[in-house]
Amino acid sequence: MTMAAAPIRIEDPDDPRIAAYRAIRERDLVGRENRFVAEGKVVLNVLFSARRFEAESALVLDRRLEGMKDTLALAPAAMPVYVAAQAVMDAVAGFHIHRGVLALGRRRDAQDADALLTSLPGDALVVALSGISNHDNIGAIFRNAAAFEADAVLLDATCCDPLYRKAIRVSVGAALKVPFAVEANEEALFAALDRHGFDQIALSPSGGEDIACVARDGRTALWLGAEGHGLKEATMARMRTARIAMSAGFDSLNVATAGAIALHRLWRPR
Repeated sequence: MTMAAAPIRIEDPDDPRIAAYRAIRERDLVGRENRFVAEGKVVLNVLFSARRFEAESALVLDRRLEGMKDTLALAPAAMPVYVAAQAVMDAVAGFHIHRGVLALGRRRDAQDADALLTSLPGDALVVALSGISNHDNIGAIFRNAAAFEADAVLLDATCCDPLYRKAIRVSVGAALKVPFAVEANEEALFAALDRHGFDQIALSPSGGEDIACVARDGRTALWLGAEGHGLKEATMARMRTARIAMSAGFDSLNVATAGAIALHRLWRPR
């Protein structure tokens, strides 16, 4: 395979063509004009092949270029590929970029939750998230959702951004592939799922059923809340609750780990 475009050498960290890559860590926190940064070969493979988001450019360490040719061949034909030496790339990013592989993607307009849920099949499996503010957990949950064929992830506005660079990296690109939508709060998220006929199951250490015994029938939404305070009592009171059986005297797992176990139990391979 051949690259979609001839590489463009960047010698100056202040080159305006790569301005959107500057100070990655700081700008991730405040946004970058409706764009996001993807990092790593595997993630770029997903970005270029899934095509859910438009890829605008790539910035690659010169010594990584040869090994990236097959991945870059998947990119849109007109997409610029910028190449830089380690010192230039580090100066642009604001820290040492040891992977040496970045791409810039453009965010889509926010997807409407009702439109997304309407598009899903009659046996859809959805992950509903509230209060998940850790980017590692968000990334891991999206990775789990992809692994167990969840059709979508719905988040409330208290969750962190799935398109934050670290969340995308931890998800191994799944955040660029699994459809997602955001609602204002738990109540709005519950109402949207209820309107579309989802059996809603809240995962909690105090859940009423063992998740291993939960029979899935039709559209199903698995709810995960923040570690510590979890989901609101009022929200859980309106749906089924499930727990993961574990050793006596220990009732807590990392939310992404717990979600993986529950999704595996609910998964129906397609």
